[in-house]
Amino acid sequence: MTRVPVRYKDYYETLGVPRSATEEDIKKAFRRLAREHHPDVAKDKKSSEERFKEINEAYEVLGTPENRRKYDELGPDFRSGSEFRPPPGFGGRRSARRSAEGNAQEFHFEGAGFSDFFESLFGGRGGRRGFGEDEAPASRGADVEGEIVVALDEVLHGSVRTVTMERAHPREGQAERTSLQVRIPPGVREGQLIRVAGKGEEGFRGAPGDLYLRVRLARHPDFQVRGQDLVTEVALAPWEAVLGATVSVPTLDGRVHVRVPAGSRNGQSLRVRTRGLPGADGTQGDLYVNLRVDVPTTVTEEERGLWERLAAVSKYTPRGAE
Repeated sequence: MTRVPVRYKDYYETLGVPRSATEEDIKKAFRRLAREHHPDVAKDKKSSEERFKEINEAYEVLGTPENRRKYDELGPDFRSGSEFRPPPGFGGRRSARRSAEGNAQEFHFEGAGFSDFFESLFGGRGGRRGFGEDEAPASRGADVEGEIVVALDEVLHGSVRTVTMERAHPREGQAERTSLQVRIPPGVREGQLIRVAGKGEEGFRGAPGDLYLRVRLARHPDFQVRGQDLVTEVALAPWEAVLGATVSVPTLDGRVHVRVPAGSRNGQSLRVRTRGLPGADGTQGDLYVNLRVDVPTTVTEEERGLWERLAAVSKYTPRGAE
């Protein structure tokens, strides 16, 4: 089948970083932009949702070493034009499959999260489940599998998303667009399949197959996901680690105050119960707060004098006897 051209995306431009950017530069750019355009804080929610998806997609590629390497292999020739045809050997499954009647069908999805360009390189959208390329089901239509990007807020509360599915018949020159209301239940997990009954391939004198949308969790600027648990990081001043402090920490439902005990160490983790993600069994995960002790890089003369006095009177010897 002819490979359909799609619009090339410059992910470095999306994140505002040069192609020589380090992993840390890319991470910082993503976190800054994701916070700025998160739908929960932006005034124009519709445009911010689209921008947030673009930022997430760019970080999904550039924030993963293997994906970034694959993207960089395209080279400068693919950046010059507005249309892009994936070179042979690139991309996941394409969406063309043979129906029971012998006509090729393509399935494309809008509102599910990733662009056609992303899917042409890394996708697995629109695949057929359960039958080989040349096999025809006896009567019922084949199931179709796509992907849907789910934000952590949706994992926490659940949501209903509008997804537009385009069913194309290239041989007939026809395309049918259908808007689907897809319910995302609370507690969905990475890789979980959400079933939309009767929205797969048309049957051969029988019922249509089903649509299965595989969940991919969107990256979040503040949290990493570990099962049902969330992991975040908070910076401490040296005196806060030594003396103890109460710090404000983000959660998916707003900020909470967490008590940092005196004598806390760099890299130590504090547990905040039931501030993680829900599970299918009704349980609630926890939030783990990793402590990072930051040292000031510049000090005033007065501050330097205090540090020097502390050095003179302190009996602490981090390296032991020398």
